[in-house]
Amino acid sequence: MKTRLIQLIEQAPWREAVMFRETWPHEYVMSSSQHQRELLAAICDRFRAGEGVPGRFFKMENTYLFIGSYKYWLMTHYEKIDPYFDQDNYAINRAPLYRDRRDFVIQEGDTGRARDYPSEPALRRAGNEGGS
Repeated sequence: MKTRLIQLIEQAPWREAVMFRETWPHEYVMSSSQHQRELLAAICDRFRAGEGVPGRFFKMENTYLFIGSYKYWLMTHYEKIDPYFDQDNYAINRAPLYRDRRDFVIQEGDTGRARDYPSEPALRRAGNEGGS
């Protein structure tokens, strides 16, 4: 049986973030489009329940939620959003996972596309640089 969150994700009208197609491909949906406020609320509830993973995207700190083969994030910190009463329009973003992207370290040559991901994860490489 699918959870309500999975149902909302599957029903959402995800759109390609065209502006980032060549630099960091991902999809998004706006919370005000086609009743996506319930999806926003469900994601914020998961973050508030402690299911989010802190990470960085270049210099920006953010919280990510891993569901299935995607990672999800918001551009506004979830603590600043009240999806049940707030009528502002928020972007809900997602990108497919490939390998283990939980390190969130952006490496030279890492464009966000699976084919460009460096051959070794950044954390493993960083551990080997000290010489052993």
